[in-house]
Amino acid sequence: MKKLFLFVLTLSIAAAGFAQGQPQNRKQSKEAQKKERKAKIENMIRQQEEGALVFNKQNVFGIRLNTDGWSLFFEKGYMKSVKVANLFALELGEKKDPKEKKQSLNQGFIQIGSPYAFGKQNIFYQLKPSFYQQRLIGGKTNRNGVAVQAIYGGGISVGLERPYYITVISGASNNQTRDIKYTQADSNLFLSPNRIVQGTGFKYGWKDMKVVPGVHAKIAVRFDYGRFNEMVSAIEVGLNVEAYSRKIELMVLNPHDQVFFNSYVAILLGKRK
Repeated sequence: MKKLFLFVLTLSIAAAGFAQGQPQNRKQSKEAQKKERKAKIENMIRQQEEGALVFNKQNVFGIRLNTDGWSLFFEKGYMKSVKVANLFALELGEKKDPKEKKQSLNQGFIQIGSPYAFGKQNIFYQLKPSFYQQRLIGGKTNRNGVAVQAIYGGGISVGLERPYYITVISGASNNQTRDIKYTQADSNLFLSPNRIVQGTGFKYGWKDMKVVPGVHAKIAVRFDYGRFNEMVSAIEVGLNVEAYSRKIELMVLNPHDQVFFNSYVAILLGKRK
């Protein structure tokens, strides 16, 4: 019994000592990682000052909020020099008329059916394969520096015009409904607010979608907060122009445009290698 007591006591003391040592070991490990990271960044800064490429390529995902819509994009970049990189991008977005407004049929505080955009004739998507060039125009050469980069270039724009459908009351007794798009034959129903029940969402219009080819170009400034970091973290602001082979019919009662100008802000996240 005495031997068992001594064994348990010894084990308890050893466990207590191990537990006290663990936080100290973790603290030392974190400090060592910080020093290693600092040394790595300082080495990157020195290499760049000497004209060497710190990173060779990058993969970036982003979201753009335009003054006339939104888009998602993927970008692959290849460094040509310390200051210049070639960027290949693929972007998918939707364009909206500035006067487009969602509304719904309400009874008191209760919303009935799906929201719809009154007078919306088509939903217009754009698929944009692009080539841009990125050029460093400013930035502090320290580990907390922000790189300021100019972005310019363009590419083709594959416009996809999809008819917009709504559910309307079509029977004289107000108990029949049907889903329609805008046509001359149904124009009165389509533009009668008291006859509209709801929007139809993504169910219709895909078979009637039309391709409208075009081109686009942009100029922007990118603020890269992770200059000496494997992770890309940046904000981009810029101007964009698109031109299509014909006018795009977004809203029935609004003028139709063939050339579009917009400004935007984008958030970018990714990784360098």
